[in-house]
Amino acid sequence: MNEPDTRGPQTLDGETREFAQQIADQVESFLIALQAIAREGDVGRAISLLLLEISQVSLAGARLGAQRDFAPRAEYQPDVGPEPDIDEMRLRLAKMLDSIDTYSLVFDPYVPELVESQLSDDLTSIATDLENGLRHYRLGNVDEALWWWQFSYVSSWGNLAGATLNALLSVVAHDRLDAEIEGEEERVAAANEMLEADPSGPR
Repeated sequence: MNEPDTRGPQTLDGETREFAQQIADQVESFLIALQAIAREGDVGRAISLLLLEISQVSLAGARLGAQRDFAPRAEYQPDVGPEPDIDEMRLRLAKMLDSIDTYSLVFDPYVPELVESQLSDDLTSIATDLENGLRHYRLGNVDEALWWWQFSYVSSWGNLAGATLNALLSVVAHDRLDAEIEGEEERVAAANEMLEADPSGPR
């Protein structure tokens, strides 16, 4: 069983500890929701719920990005045990998302290179980064948790969250706007038929 880190007292002020608690709550909420979405397997509900969950955890990331740089107390991270096996969740997400799982993204807009990725892989990668920080937090390594969440947000999961959010929004846009366009075309065609059948219409 892992014990809390004992390398010396942490000197975090109350405001920082409260901030860490808020981030931990948002991270835990995201991880629970993602597991539930994967188990439910309802792609119709999943898209809307994933949009909501990714938006909320991205807000947590933005708050981390806006903070001063957090620093760990040692060069190496304290041991928090093996990572949980979340491959089953990834497979469930991939099966549920099916044809919309693969999408294209530009990882760095300043070095524009279009790459393909999978929503299921990226969501699982985000969850892995967040869960690692949460384990530090639960073991009392609050400064380490804040450093890790902030570092991994800037280097990895923040970008992935933005890409997955954009992909999910694109799915919603195609579903709703394409349907509206299709309906509009039908109405235009019906109007044209009426005009052609009306002898008083324009010649």
